[in-house]
Amino acid sequence: MTAPIISIKDLCLSFERDGLQTEVLHALDLDVQAGEFLAIVGASGVGKSTVLRVLMGLAQPTSGTVAIQPAAAGRTALALVFQDSRLLPWRRVGANAAFGLEKLNMSRAERRARALRALAQVGLRDFAERWPHQLSGGQRQRVSLARAMALNPAILLMDEPFSALDVATRETLQDELIRIRTETGMTIIFVTHDIDEAVYLADRVVALGGVPGELRSAVSISASHPRNRGSLALAEIAHDVKAAISAEAAANRDDWVI
Repeated sequence: MTAPIISIKDLCLSFERDGLQTEVLHALDLDVQAGEFLAIVGASGVGKSTVLRVLMGLAQPTSGTVAIQPAAAGRTALALVFQDSRLLPWRRVGANAAFGLEKLNMSRAERRARALRALAQVGLRDFAERWPHQLSGGQRQRVSLARAMALNPAILLMDEPFSALDVATRETLQDELIRIRTETGMTIIFVTHDIDEAVYLADRVVALGGVPGELRSAVSISASHPRNRGSLALAEIAHDVKAAISAEAAANRDDWVI
């Protein structure tokens, strides 16, 4: 097996609050293979989003190591999609999609072209001249995804990106994400509290639990894509994943009800 694109070893992270040291993550070991779709699940406050922040360099570990394979020429190593779209209301959709490219050494025309290609990938090429307030919630989240895609990342990090959407829109965007992953071969790390969503999307589901957060379990999802979200086979896989996580949570006395 080739070297993982991400390798996290014995990661610990603490911060100070009210004069007290609080440990958020403890002794986390996690490898991610190139092209893998990994879902991270767990209770609120267990450190799921913190893992993404560490990978992005937005939080510094107290100890341990994080190794990320360099991106190929013309690619960005990582891009992050947040839970909310975080679009700039004074910029049109095309300019929002191009925002992350402004720190790169490229012409305005090239930034525009890449932004339009990314918008086409998410089905919003014809919306480039609209304002964010003219879009639905699902469309705004598509623009957020396009903004990340415009960077041509080797690794896409997603922090509960569909949790605030209605069920129909969430399922549509899940399918869009699977299509984009199939077309691009990107590595994706997807944080969610929804185990059914994790099982539908991911190749592997890892669960964090405890205070501080630790890796409790990891389950590979054998079902091939495209997956039928209403199938008995997928329901059985989801049941097995929930059972495995519940068993680990009970053994470790985690306060998380699935």
